[in-house]
Amino acid sequence: MSSVLPFPAPERRPEPTSAAPPGRLTAAGLGGHRERLRQRARGAGLAHLPDYELLELFLFRSQPQGDVKPIAKTLLARFGSLAAVLAAPVEDLMTVRAEDARGRVKGVGAETALDLAALHEVARRVLREEAVTRPVIASWTALVSYVRVALQHEPREQFRVLFLDNHNKLILDEVQNRGTVDHAPVYPREVVRRALELSAKNLIIVHNHPSGDPTPSRADIQMTRQVIDAARALEIAVHDHLVVGREGVASFKQLGLM
Repeated sequence: MSSVLPFPAPERRPEPTSAAPPGRLTAAGLGGHRERLRQRARGAGLAHLPDYELLELFLFRSQPQGDVKPIAKTLLARFGSLAAVLAAPVEDLMTVRAEDARGRVKGVGAETALDLAALHEVARRVLREEAVTRPVIASWTALVSYVRVALQHEPREQFRVLFLDNHNKLILDEVQNRGTVDHAPVYPREVVRRALELSAKNLIIVHNHPSGDPTPSRADIQMTRQVIDAARALEIAVHDHLVVGREGVASFKQLGLM
């Protein structure tokens, strides 16, 4: 009998795998998804991306790792539109949670919420520049776009005044008062006093309806007449009163209310 013992068979160990459970993406897959999305954006152009992918592309900056598609889709579902996501208060953004492709629950942290708020402010300032580079009356479409971005998703009423010089160029866009979900106090004498301080010769009144419907209320009409009367006594003209809602912008002048 041979004294040489046979070598034992090598232990079979499971081979390492990067496969994820069905429906889940691996870390490598996530990286590939990001690059594929960037390539599509470069190739077809950003205008061809759906809202959730455009939002994803932006979220890559503040969340450099992980799957942000569920967060992007949850943000849009929660707030209703891309514009509403960007206009949402930072505190509300930070309550959003979503399960990522690897089964982990992730949220919108303080940094991401601030980035989204900053993007909204960039859009507001760009539209403001377009609205005020020429006399406001001559760039009415740009003005309407500006006030919509600034106010259509505000959760509380704001009353603001655009103070214009004698050439109808903007001197100042100022928030006079912030109020509740359905009322912001307005003081005609304060509006006129501020116009005198700024040497403004013309005004455009703007406020929002958080309900979404921009139709002027009876109180809106009465208040506008009071401001017009107070301004007329000092030879200051009120060009219009714009009411901003998610459904559009109502113009007192176009409605024949002034």
